[in-house]
Amino acid sequence: MTTSAHDSSTDAPPHSATQRRVLTVLVASQILSGAGLAAGITVGALLAQDMLGSTDLAGLPTALFTAGSALAAVGVGRVSHSRGRRPGLAAGYLTGAVGSAGVVAAAAVGSAVLLFTALLVYGAGTATNLQARYAGADLAAPAHRARAVSTVLVATTLGGVVGPTLAAPAGVLADALGIPTLAGPFLLSGTAYGLAALVLLVRLRPDPLLLARRLEAERHAAGAATTAQTPDSSRGPGLVLGTLTMIVAQLVMVAVMTMTPVHMHDHGHSTVASGLVIGIHVGAMYLPSPVTGWLVDRYGRRTVAAAAGLTLLAAGCTAAAAPAHSVVLLALALALLGLGWNFGLVSGTAMITDALPPATRAKAQGMADVSVAVAGATGGLASGVVVSAGSFPVLALASGILALAILPAVAATAAGR
Repeated sequence: MTTSAHDSSTDAPPHSATQRRVLTVLVASQILSGAGLAAGITVGALLAQDMLGSTDLAGLPTALFTAGSALAAVGVGRVSHSRGRRPGLAAGYLTGAVGSAGVVAAAAVGSAVLLFTALLVYGAGTATNLQARYAGADLAAPAHRARAVSTVLVATTLGGVVGPTLAAPAGVLADALGIPTLAGPFLLSGTAYGLAALVLLVRLRPDPLLLARRLEAERHAAGAATTAQTPDSSRGPGLVLGTLTMIVAQLVMVAVMTMTPVHMHDHGHSTVASGLVIGIHVGAMYLPSPVTGWLVDRYGRRTVAAAAGLTLLAAGCTAAAAPAHSVVLLALALALLGLGWNFGLVSGTAMITDALPPATRAKAQGMADVSVAVAGATGGLASGVVVSAGSFPVLALASGILALAILPAVAATAAGR
């Protein structure tokens, strides 16, 4: 019987059953955290605009909670590395819940300083939501790794689509509690993140990363192959290209997404309309994941990474050309934006995980996500400045063109293979 590191036939009885359990628990937590993530996205820029009275800094909330996610990615990665995925992910979600409560308090007292501080803390939920995808791949066979990642990502869809649609009812609840309407969705975020942490603490057993390390050590002790990963010659390019693909996809996606609700609000659209568009966008970010995972495993990581760049370009062009009054075309543009991001994230995650052994995986994955989060913060902060100096179409078109940077990187690594 073969002892190959991730041979599904060898590990089938205990390993496959454990992987299914891990994915089930991650799916449950992602549904909850997706609602928390999307609710905050929907009104974050509007809340800042309302409190500051200026569009110039409307992109600051996204920049802050994305910067916070960068810091949290380091923390979640380090805790996961030393203690496992369960305490790392749970701690991240609990931190996001605390940040949500801080945003509500800031809106209630009208403190911009508290708002910005709380948004930094709130970003931990965003980082943890993304870090969970790595947990889905810890025990997956290499040939099915992208599909395991996609299973975790698609679970965010339900919460991500439902979250923005609850923005209006959450605002009504906020009114009833005597706090600003736009703070309502953050009540939802805090509750959702807290429940996601509880699910992980109680149900994510055994810990997938710790188990993957133990299995790897047992295989080494038995004289098995020295690594379960792809050949050493592909480690450098895979790690670099995977990180670059995710960085570009995140920067472009955050920049356009952040200013879409502001753009719609400035042209007379309601919160319900902008919530619908963001809901479609978040759905497109996660819902195609099973198909994307299959495409990545079937046609290769680089092929789908290149498709990410082209899809993001199409999204930018569509958003730039869409009339301000057309909810349909804006929704189409944001759907393409989400799909391009999905292509980039799944293919990039698979490349990074392929390149890393279990012993060093969590810490390196956390650092990769730091780069992604910094790119998102840059996109969020720059988006308001670009729109203020130019226009939303200028931002959208420039972002789409920037996405093409993925293509030469793909070509260079493919040539060097």
